[in-house]
Amino acid sequence: MTALTLSTAGAATLRADALVVGVAKGSGSKAGSLVLAPGSEAVDKAFDGKLATVLEALGAAGAEGEATKLPAPAGLKVPVVVAVGLGSVPQKDEAYGTEALRRAAGSAARALAGSKKAGFALPVASAEDAEAIAEGALLGAYAFTAYQGGEDKVAPKGKKNGNGVKLPLGEVALLGTKPRDKAFKAAAERAVALAEEINRARDLINTPPNDLYPESFAAVATAAGKEHGIKVQVLDEKALVKGGFGGLLGVGQGSTHGPRLVKLAYTHPKAEKTLALVGKGITYDSGGISLKPAGHNETMKCDMSGAAAVFAAVVAAARLGLQVNVTGWLALAENMPSGNATRPGDVLRMYSGKTVEVLNTDAEGRLVLADALTRASEENPDAIVDVATLTGAMVLALGNRTFGIMANDDAFRTSIHEIAEEVGEASWPMPLPADLRKGMDSPTADIANMGERMGGGLVAGLFLQEFVGEGIAWAHLDIAGPAFHEGAPYGYTPKGGTGSAVRTLVRLAERTAAGDLG
Repeated sequence: MTALTLSTAGAATLRADALVVGVAKGSGSKAGSLVLAPGSEAVDKAFDGKLATVLEALGAAGAEGEATKLPAPAGLKVPVVVAVGLGSVPQKDEAYGTEALRRAAGSAARALAGSKKAGFALPVASAEDAEAIAEGALLGAYAFTAYQGGEDKVAPKGKKNGNGVKLPLGEVALLGTKPRDKAFKAAAERAVALAEEINRARDLINTPPNDLYPESFAAVATAAGKEHGIKVQVLDEKALVKGGFGGLLGVGQGSTHGPRLVKLAYTHPKAEKTLALVGKGITYDSGGISLKPAGHNETMKCDMSGAAAVFAAVVAAARLGLQVNVTGWLALAENMPSGNATRPGDVLRMYSGKTVEVLNTDAEGRLVLADALTRASEENPDAIVDVATLTGAMVLALGNRTFGIMANDDAFRTSIHEIAEEVGEASWPMPLPADLRKGMDSPTADIANMGERMGGGLVAGLFLQEFVGEGIAWAHLDIAGPAFHEGAPYGYTPKGGTGSAVRTLVRLAERTAAGDLG
């Protein structure tokens, strides 16, 4: 993990491999010109006041995600200056938005892969700004290199690993901060804890399915629980059979790797509220007997992204010492075709006692979540939020960067949407139309696991709602789009697992602790 320090050094005196400054697109009378952001004054002075002119000559425009490197002049202790775009200049008396700072810092950190230390002199008007920059830089510096480097498991010293891949930026020094100020210190600590747990989730998502399966995922959770004072309970196949968890067992019975239900319980002695988080953890999804078509299998190791997000959020809550009880439920299974696999037409008796006719074994996520939702409801939490890469229909509706939010309470759905936007995670509230429920009527069982094709993401939400305890506020986050990024990295978002929804869940836990649960 990249190190973070709050530095007292000035931009002109910092000794590092590079110095990052912000630039933006001008507006009004400065429209079309490049504007230097606060924090760049010392660097501009070293360029004799011509930094903007030099950058414009190199093609810099201040657009978000743009990073321009140039040699540092005499007067600076660094060899390289990186100017990173912040987008449009804010209106008068307004500061740069935290998400713009987060993305800019992430872009700069990615551009500086292979460097040991970089100073970030981006605009800091508050501790919140410092936290956003730190968070963006630490997330942008992420790289999954566990399977690179040849037979030598230890990456050699230097800027690259054994496979010639540049190592992440080693240290981020935040300039313009107040290292002794309690607010700044707390902001830095939160950024580190959150980024480390998001990156842990990313590691899990990126781990190949021959190494990450229900039992090994449960072992990771158990080890983290011991480290952070979280009580962990793992239900194996025997316990699941004894408990009647038909959804988990039905999905997992086609694999040699048996299913697991993992409960992580973080408690605070002064907590007055309890938040339950439920994560879909299909460690590999072949589709089962309803096999996925060619071209849709290669990234299905990511189908446990919801469980990874829940796991990371519970650990982050424990590390931050939030005054709220947070319980995480990881519904883990591997969905494979075999002579033992559940068939289309089979009927499963769920943990709730309801029967489900399985019309499509590739609609398996809702089955494991249903058991976990029922079990979570038995503890009567104040609210339940489930997170899942549940439907391709949600990707068709909202694209690859936005997750959908459904809920049984409009105010709760609105609160989660506002929280997601606040922390920089794109989301959109979605309805649960009652007329779509009829499509899941079954002549054989209480309900079918499939309904109308149109509005399939909403149908899945309606199915899950059937397994939530009466009177409990519940929300469903379908992160099928943003959970796994297959394109080129951007901002602080890497290629591969993203850790989508972790920031939203952690902020929800903080709001709950503060008595501000919608």
